[in-house]
Amino acid sequence: MIKNYFKIAWRNIWNNKLFSAINIISLAIGLSASFVIGMMIYHDFSFDKFHPNQERIYRVTSQFESPEGISGFGGVNVPLKQTIKDEVPGIETAVSFFTFTPYELNVNDAVFKDPEGAIFTDKSYFEIFHYRWLAGNRAALDQPNTVVLTQKKAKKYFPNLSLSKIIGKTIIYNDSTQADISGIVSGFSQNSDLIFDEFISLPTALQSEMKSAVTNESWNSSNSNSQMFVLLNKNTKIADLQARLDKLAIENEHKELVKDGHHTRYALQPLAELHFSEFGIFDYGNSSADKSVLISLLLIALFLLALGCINFINLNTAQATQRAKEIGIRKTLGSSKKQLIFQFLGETFLLTLISGFLSVLFGYGLFKIFSEFLSQNFQYNLILKPQIIGSIILLLIVVSLLAGIYPALILSRFKPVSVLKSKVFFKSDRAGFRKFLTFFQFTIAQIFIIATILVGKQIHYMMNKDLGFKSNEIAYFNFPYQDQNIDKRYVLKNELKSNPKISNISLASATPSSYKMHGQKLSYAGKDGEANVYFEQLFGDINYLELFDIQLLAGRKPLNDSIQEYVINETLLNEIGFQNPQEALNKNIKINDKLFPIVGVMEDFNQRSLKSEIKPMAFLPDAYRNGRTQFSTLSFRVNPNNNLGATIKEIQEKWEHIYPDSELTVKFMDETVASFYKKEKSIAKLLTWATGLSILISIMGLLGLVIYTTERKTKEIGIRKVLGASLLKLNLTLCKEFIFPILLAVVFAIPIAWYGLNKWLQDFAYRTDSNWWVFIVSTTLMIIIALLVMSFKTIQAALRNPAKSLRTE
Repeated sequence: MIKNYFKIAWRNIWNNKLFSAINIISLAIGLSASFVIGMMIYHDFSFDKFHPNQERIYRVTSQFESPEGISGFGGVNVPLKQTIKDEVPGIETAVSFFTFTPYELNVNDAVFKDPEGAIFTDKSYFEIFHYRWLAGNRAALDQPNTVVLTQKKAKKYFPNLSLSKIIGKTIIYNDSTQADISGIVSGFSQNSDLIFDEFISLPTALQSEMKSAVTNESWNSSNSNSQMFVLLNKNTKIADLQARLDKLAIENEHKELVKDGHHTRYALQPLAELHFSEFGIFDYGNSSADKSVLISLLLIALFLLALGCINFINLNTAQATQRAKEIGIRKTLGSSKKQLIFQFLGETFLLTLISGFLSVLFGYGLFKIFSEFLSQNFQYNLILKPQIIGSIILLLIVVSLLAGIYPALILSRFKPVSVLKSKVFFKSDRAGFRKFLTFFQFTIAQIFIIATILVGKQIHYMMNKDLGFKSNEIAYFNFPYQDQNIDKRYVLKNELKSNPKISNISLASATPSSYKMHGQKLSYAGKDGEANVYFEQLFGDINYLELFDIQLLAGRKPLNDSIQEYVINETLLNEIGFQNPQEALNKNIKINDKLFPIVGVMEDFNQRSLKSEIKPMAFLPDAYRNGRTQFSTLSFRVNPNNNLGATIKEIQEKWEHIYPDSELTVKFMDETVASFYKKEKSIAKLLTWATGLSILISIMGLLGLVIYTTERKTKEIGIRKVLGASLLKLNLTLCKEFIFPILLAVVFAIPIAWYGLNKWLQDFAYRTDSNWWVFIVSTTLMIIIALLVMSFKTIQAALRNPAKSLRTE
């Protein structure tokens, strides 16, 4: 019986090649999007799920509340860690660790530059996170100057030794911090954000440059390097533990900060949420997955799959009259309604199965397209995992039922007497249902078109808005952190300054668009009372403002590179309470109980992406130089007529002479600014593809319906042509059945798209407008595409010889 069902199904697919092809391709596109996006979601939600007791593991994070809003932070201060260990009940184990980024590692005579994945911690780390010990034991980190390595790192540093012989070998970090290898563990084979490979005993940090961070006893000083995880007791209530953390935060708040509306709170982040941390996994540079992006991708996949199912339903119900006699004969010969439903569902499943195989190929293409949304260790061969294969089979069954059940019910209801007398016709409500599905398809497509245009408009706005400084033809690099010799930096600057290919050069703490700003608080006693303002400090030499073309509204720039003089921006000017730039000149602001003069007022510029408002800021020289300079970055402008690559090569030669042990990494300001909008560009690319695919599916479905309609109205077209109907009138007559649901779709799509996109634009402090022309262009584009597709077939039908048309029926 089942074999017979599939034979009949294959014959019907083969006899209706065009409609079958439309159905197969439509479903394949929707299924491929579902496969790839489903795997992405599975991948991102699989991180750190393999740890024993993972549901009881939490990270302690910091939250800072201020009049400007709430911001999150992955690190915590040092005294909180010890207080939690000693005083907070309900915790089975707590571990503190500090991430460490050495610039160099020495093993015998071998040197490894910039090793990654090192932390300072204690044996509690291995009590919370379970590693398999290959050599050594859990007490390996009890003593100073010891380190535990993963097998991968051990083999990298000692490729010719067995694991047992590696124990006891010595590693030297940054030419000063020595550690003996006391244990080796296997790394995680499953997905994890805990990508550490070198576990140095915590007491060893006191011998390294991390000493100040490890011994900092201030409750008001937090660092992303300082991390804490806790394993809760089985009966611990999160609410009770959170209340205890809130109490600790309140007890240790700085009174002056509280008076100004600033509060610090601590929050528990489940280990399962670490991968989706909004402020990075262990710092802002360590990117995490974005749940909102995953939800958007899931919605796109569901919409594309729904569009494919709609095509199937529309075309199968439209073709029902062509199979009426077949159904009548089968019922006369004894087929029950149930058997007919199973037959038609079998046809649907076979067609869906073909689409499924095709979607695996399409999916690989989409995998390449969506690569910007994928983590580096995501591979397409994930599709071979049993869980994924099972999910795909389940999806194919669900799609077969969703796409096939309605046509199967319609076809199985035909009465044998009526169909054999050729009296089968569709009720108007069924034709209306097809129109509704067409309306739904084009509503989705229209929303995608509007979204693509408006997101593209916002990106164009962001990339072309005047940021308040010039970034073209400017490059920059950072000096080695471990070498704080300011004289070397000036030597390099002066050597590059003499290069005729470089027109301007400057030393600074950061470029204008950077997250490397230093927070500070000032007070000013004005005539209306004392103003207390938090602001950001940007340190730079006397060439900085000129290099980046940052304009002065009043006053002058600092006299030299180390004098304690301030140039404030317009936002800080207003925050302090000055009425105009001239009023601020030569006024003294108090910082850390010292007075500093304001010598200039500069125009506002965007320190970060256009998602953020301009912050109060002051520019000053390297005023706090006391063994450690703030000038960590060198920026330069290349003359436009010179070869940039050749110039950088010359800079490389100078660099190697002064810093032979460090690598030079040159970055470009234009690329740095553009990198702020990487996510938005990815969204635009995603929307473009989603729009193209949704239009393709909708148009294929529309084309199928138009072909069916013109074939059904062949005789009517011939009669109208004989009676003198023009080509234009015939075309309009055939198109009007479809143009109404498309126009209605446009009307419905505009307010939905407008609302959703305005919500999205709220994330930007500076944004484009939802201009009327966006909706006119999108509407015109949709109507033109639909008319072209419809006219392709309707004009062909209208041009047919009426004698042949009338003879056909």
